[in-house]
This record gives sequence, structure tokens and C-alpha cells, in this order.
Amino acid sequence: MSKKIKVVVIGGGPGGYVAAIRAAQLGGEVTLVEKENLGGTCLNVGCIPTKSLLHSAELYEEAKEAAKYGVITKDVKVDFAKVQERKKATTKQLVNGIKGLMAANKVKLVSGEASFTSRDTIEVKTAKGSETIKADKFIIATGSIPAKPPIPGIDSEKCIDSTGALDLQEVPKSMVIVGGGVIGIEIATLYNTLGCKVTVVEMLDEILPMMDGELTKIIRGKLSKKGVEIYTSSKVMSFKDVGANVEVTVEMKDGSKKVFTGEKALISIGRRTNTEALKLEKAGIKHDRGKIIVNDKLETNVPGIYAVGDCIGKIMLAHIASAQGEIAAENALGQNNLFDSKTNPSCVYTKPEFATVGLTEEEAKAQGVDYIVGKFPLAANGRAMIMGEDGMIKIIAGKKYKEILGAHIVGPRATDMIGEFSLAIGMEATIDEVIATIHAHPTVAEAMREAVLAVDKRAIHIPNR
Repeated sequence: MSKKIKVVVIGGGPGGYVAAIRAAQLGGEVTLVEKENLGGTCLNVGCIPTKSLLHSAELYEEAKEAAKYGVITKDVKVDFAKVQERKKATTKQLVNGIKGLMAANKVKLVSGEASFTSRDTIEVKTAKGSETIKADKFIIATGSIPAKPPIPGIDSEKCIDSTGALDLQEVPKSMVIVGGGVIGIEIATLYNTLGCKVTVVEMLDEILPMMDGELTKIIRGKLSKKGVEIYTSSKVMSFKDVGANVEVTVEMKDGSKKVFTGEKALISIGRRTNTEALKLEKAGIKHDRGKIIVNDKLETNVPGIYAVGDCIGKIMLAHIASAQGEIAAENALGQNNLFDSKTNPSCVYTKPEFATVGLTEEEAKAQGVDYIVGKFPLAANGRAMIMGEDGMIKIIAGKKYKEILGAHIVGPRATDMIGEFSLAIGMEATIDEVIATIHAHPTVAEAMREAVLAVDKRAIHIPNR
């Protein structure tokens, strides 16, 4: 009987625990080292808690507007303590589920902080001291932490990061959000819905800069209509505590200075890799200011050491980390697989939701791609109308072969529907193959087929111009 390959995974987030499971499935002898909680940022202080709070906020908004659907509700209130309790219960249940998966796959758990001492050995600082672990293969999945820019006054207790924003015990009366990316806009959506006055300050020309510009304007318009003030091309200069509030001085687009006031200021300008404690140099692992350098197999310059997820500093999304975790584990156990992000969807849990995959129109133009566009407004979709929702589905296709290059959805459950287009891009499907697929009625999903029909100017439920 051949000797089992010893695999150590460092980090128990969506990249690490998935890598551990996959390595165990392939016959590895797997140890997972995690210094805090299984599930990482995503499960404990990121994706899952955010969506739990957003779901409660969405229910509150729907209850307040229920009368227009013939459902009479009175005196609708939010018990924010219970909202937070439910968030914690959801997180706890999912963390326990991962613990169960580790046991089922015979993955050994070590609680502590790992650092390399050589190419094949790590030292783990545990509550009881330290432990030395030697392995044949390593998969690094240590994730990221919120970035903190050197702005005067940022160390105020009233300046919080996303973790702090998700753990507030009461809804603040006002909040200034620095950064209009996914995290900033989701938290703006959450607290605005719960009655907080929200101001968003973004240094770039538009919020959600990675998304399709035309549909981003729809989201911005909806947020503005709900009372969220958004200032783009604006730079935060300083924070200053004034009584119970924090004053945020901002240099506006025209060069003038403006001061915004909030009970809290959320610093949401991105994340940075969490690799400092690893002592990468002891193993000879190359990195770029903490971003671990890997090839398409997710292997570092040191044979047998892999890295996945946020710690490589590229696409910082939980589902990317998980996909990379599987591939790294497979390669560590002797396979030869490459990571390709072309089917990667990006999702924003606003109201309505915003999801995208593949090329945006801006990217298609910048790359000189010869493309055509199809659009379908959800105001023309029966299911969306029943739900009181609207939005848009937009398709980017190659002009010659009409292969789907990008898809962008603003609308109800956009984040669930985008998977169909991820699959289409992965299979290099043309619009004809999507059109030939019968979509159920009445659903919002049938609007995806209509948007694809619109590429060919043959949509059924809107005039084709």
C-alpha cells in the first residue's frame, strides 16, 4: 500500500476548508490549521452575516409596503437585537456544519497561527504552546483583512470596518460610508432600509466600478431615490470626533471641501492580503508586498506549496477561493488542472440585486472586441411585475459568431439567475443555444432568454428597435 501524501492547509475559510475536503477525497492525509473560526471572513464576518442582515431588512421593507399587495400590516418595527441573534444563529449553524464535514472527511483540525520554518515544515502557535508540523504539500488560504488607509483621525472608535458594521447593536441614526464598492454599497442598502441616513463617498468616477456602467446607473438611481446620498470623484481628507458624531472632511470633484457628519464612519476601501504571520521567506515563497505569486495551477515558486483565495490578492471572492481550493488540492494530489476565472460571477446584494459575469460593455470596447448587445427590461416581465420589481438584463455577444461574452442582471434574485450565463460562457454557448432552451413561465428567468433574443432583434415581449 502506497504512503499517503501529507497535506497541510493553512486557513479554514471558503478556500481552505474546501481544499481540505477535496484533498481528503483524493486520499490525502489532511491537517487544517485555523487560528480563529472555521468558515473564515465569509462565514463569520462577511458574506453570510451581511446577507442575513440584508434579508431581515428586505422583509421589513416588504412588510411596510404590503398594503399595496392587499396585505394589511400595522405598526411594523425592527427588533435589531433579534435580527443580530438570527445572524449569529445562522453563522453558528453553518460553522458547525463545516466542523461536521471535517470530521466526516477525517481532516485533522489544529487551532492556532501557522508560520513556515522551512519549505516542508510549519510551526503552529496554539493555546497550549507550539506544535511543529511537517508535510509533503501545503495549501495556503489565509485570506484578507480590511485595508486601512493612512487618513488623519481614522483611528477614532467611531470609524469602523465591515466587521464592526455587521456587529452594531443598534441602528445608527447616520453613517458616512467611505468606499462605493460591493461591501460599501451592500451596507448602505442595509442601514438605509433600516432608517439610517447614509452618505457614500467614492474616490472613483462611479460606484461599483467593476460592474457594467449602464446597469450601475440603475442601482445608483434606486439608492438615491431611497435617500442614499452618493458622491463620486471625491476624496476623504480627514476624520474628526465631534461629540457623539464623527465629521468626515471630503475634497469634492470640483476641488472644494465639504464636511459630512455621521454617528459612524464605515471604512470600506477594499481588503489586503493576510500573509504577514506566515514568514513566507523562511520557505522561499515569492510574493509581491504580501500577495503570494502563483501560476495557473495555483502553485507558488516552491514546488508543492500552493496558495488560493484572497491571499494571492487577485479576485477576492469566496466562490473564487473555493474553486481555487479544489484545483490546488487536485494538483497537490497529482492532477494537472488549471484555474480559469472566465465563468466567475460577481454579485451585489442591493435591492434589487445586481449580478454580472464575463465582459462588461466597457471592457469589450477597451479590448477592441466586435460585439453586439441585447437588453430586456424587467418591467415587461410578468413575474417581476407581480413582485413589484423592475430592472434590466443585458447581454454582450460576439458580432461574428454570436457567442455569449458577458451577461449583466439588475433585478429580483439576479444573484441566483446569473449561474445560467456562467455556464453559457464556460461552454462557449451562442445565443442560438440559449434561445433553443425553453424557460419556464411565469418566471423572472424567462427574461434571460428574452434578452438573448434581443441580441438578434427578435425579442417577443418588447418592440425591437
